[in-house]
Amino acid sequence: MKFPSLIITSACCAAMFTSCTSSGSMDFTVTDEVINASYIGNGVEWDPYDEAESWGAPISEEDWTKLTKRLDYMRPQYIRCMINSPFRYYDVKTGEYNKEDNLESICRLLQYCTDNDITVIYGEYNPPSWDMKDDSRWVEMAVDYLNMLVIDKGFSCIKHFVIFNEPDGDWASTNGDFNLWYSMAEKFYKKMAEYPGLLDKVSLAGPDVVADYHNRNSDLNTTGWLTETVKNADSIIGLYDIHAYPGQAEVLSGKYAGLLKEYKSLIPENKQIVLGEAGYKYWREADSLLMAEYNRRVENHPFTKGSDCNMLVYDYFYGIDMAILATEVMNNGFSGVAAWMLDDAMHSQGDSGKPEDIKLWGMWNILGSEVFNDPSQEDIRPWFYSWSLMCRFFPTGCDIVKVNHPEDDDIFTCAAKYDGKYTIALINKGDSEKSITIKLPNGTANADVYRYEENAMTLDNDGFLLPEQSDISNNTFSTKLSPLSMVLLTQLN
Repeated sequence: MKFPSLIITSACCAAMFTSCTSSGSMDFTVTDEVINASYIGNGVEWDPYDEAESWGAPISEEDWTKLTKRLDYMRPQYIRCMINSPFRYYDVKTGEYNKEDNLESICRLLQYCTDNDITVIYGEYNPPSWDMKDDSRWVEMAVDYLNMLVIDKGFSCIKHFVIFNEPDGDWASTNGDFNLWYSMAEKFYKKMAEYPGLLDKVSLAGPDVVADYHNRNSDLNTTGWLTETVKNADSIIGLYDIHAYPGQAEVLSGKYAGLLKEYKSLIPENKQIVLGEAGYKYWREADSLLMAEYNRRVENHPFTKGSDCNMLVYDYFYGIDMAILATEVMNNGFSGVAAWMLDDAMHSQGDSGKPEDIKLWGMWNILGSEVFNDPSQEDIRPWFYSWSLMCRFFPTGCDIVKVNHPEDDDIFTCAAKYDGKYTIALINKGDSEKSITIKLPNGTANADVYRYEENAMTLDNDGFLLPEQSDISNNTFSTKLSPLSMVLLTQLN
């Protein structure tokens, strides 16, 4: 089932959330002033299809080929990969641990990441059963399984390990209990230390809580969780991470940058913080038109009840919104962001195994034909293109640098330097065309230009975005930036 373009967003929302400015020439000068060093990179949540076999449709060779070809184009710099142990190493009926069970899909995923030097944040959503949330047996099984993946099987891509997905949530087994999370983090760390070389390769990531959320069962909001984690657990935390699901109006207004700065300010200077998951939700009043459209699409939908999905990922504008979120992450001190999520086929709601209520958030559904009787769901959705640009051309290890430019509330921009080469992305969220000129420190030698613009993108035979112009070599580059569009100029291949 395909959905029509969301006209209210490309027209009304631009008027609602932006200030209109008349067209005029705007100069953007990329500098060598580093504002965020050693960026980890942008990527996606890619979980190993825990439920596919229960649906009678393990990922086929044809689908693996399609997936990896798309990922080859995207070049995610980091992947968040989470498992549910009852689909992997733990038999709920017998209570037995079998680390060799159901390994093919996770090994294939991790081998791809290892082969392509992708940083993986790996972890477990919850203990095998909720009554094991403080059970040392879970710690023993989970760490042994981690050691098998990293040491025995050599998946060196795994750099960080997450316990308890979103432990601040009332939907988590921890139910916002910081002391429980912290005590288990210590147990996991101590158990990891018992395996020779494991802590040299993998550190804990945390606290993995949700930005701008406060569980009524806890005294701690997001700021409190970060503060307490730094105070009590900094010695065992290698990477800080939180999740973010802001509203469109909140991000497009520029206000979300302040929240990111606040969270970053709480982290020790020698540590980094990433958005382990990120997407948009529309429950806030300012996004009521989007929420109404979301609800309209969910009603009587054949494979989602809407309990945890985003029906607007089919729309072109979502690619603009996600690219803007990435610029805010890069410019405000965070070291990476993983989009939630790559593929609809990864999860049902509550991982219940029910294909009639999936978490529809992806760039496609690779099992559209096999499970959902709709081959069109396997097609690439538009936001894949803008997100691929933000992954490909802001590589691991790049420095985010300052861009000098005139103030304009409609324009979001970010730039990076890597190995003496530069990338700059400019996004126009407004409803008027902008004339822009870009100047790089070394001129535009051997630069390519990509454009994400509805009905104006050139795709190759595989459906991938091609550069609009190649091998530009001038002192400056000038172009028009259409309403609700993005232009990316890069010297990277």
